[in-house]
Amino acid sequence: MSDDKDKQDKQVEQPATEQSPENLPPENLPAQPGEVEVVGQRTGMFGVKGTGDTSGYGGLVKPTVFPGAAQRPYGGWFDKVADGLDGLIDKVVIHRGEITFHISPGNLVEAAQKLRDEPSLRFEFASGVSGVHYPEDHGRELHAVYHLLSMTWNRRIRLEVAVPDGNPHIPSLVGTYPTLDWHERETWDFFGIQFDGHPALTRIEMPDDWPGHPQRKDYPLGGISVEYKGGSVPPPDQRRSYS
Repeated sequence: MSDDKDKQDKQVEQPATEQSPENLPPENLPAQPGEVEVVGQRTGMFGVKGTGDTSGYGGLVKPTVFPGAAQRPYGGWFDKVADGLDGLIDKVVIHRGEITFHISPGNLVEAAQKLRDEPSLRFEFASGVSGVHYPEDHGRELHAVYHLLSMTWNRRIRLEVAVPDGNPHIPSLVGTYPTLDWHERETWDFFGIQFDGHPALTRIEMPDDWPGHPQRKDYPLGGISVEYKGGSVPPPDQRRSYS
């Protein structure tokens, strides 16, 4: 009887395995060195200073971080896709079980064609391209993120391309994925990324004469004053603040 009790005590005292829930860090814990790349610091809810911020987020201070680069082996089919893009990848990021391939603009068209046409890859469908603006990611301020789906293999990946604010040119992928036509127009409309070779890169949601690109983080906070039944509502950055 005492031998059985000793065995139970030893089992309880064994350390948690690497993949056990007790050993996995919560999402809100600080990342270990090398796990993330800090590119700047965000202050306030929208990064705007000197305005009547009534949201309660005026004192927010938070670092802007990117997930760090992953190292081989990536695991599962991730390595097979990476092998198909050999020589075209700048960096691979795996975050929350999803993989992103960072690619330079000069390699984008070749990478997209391989992903679409190679029988072992067959990413036949591009569901969209999104723009992101990181003003403090110097020399890489504007990012275009492509979302690709392989219906043959039931796999999803992302391609990410970064360009400088002063030269925001990325080759268009409409020739490879025609579904990106309106998505590239929207990304140009809101972020100012130039998709070279697009058949008609014009605004798609904002008026043709609209100044600037309103989803960039350096776009002035505020808006157009609204009048309704004789009353006037000023832009948010001109409204009174409350202490």
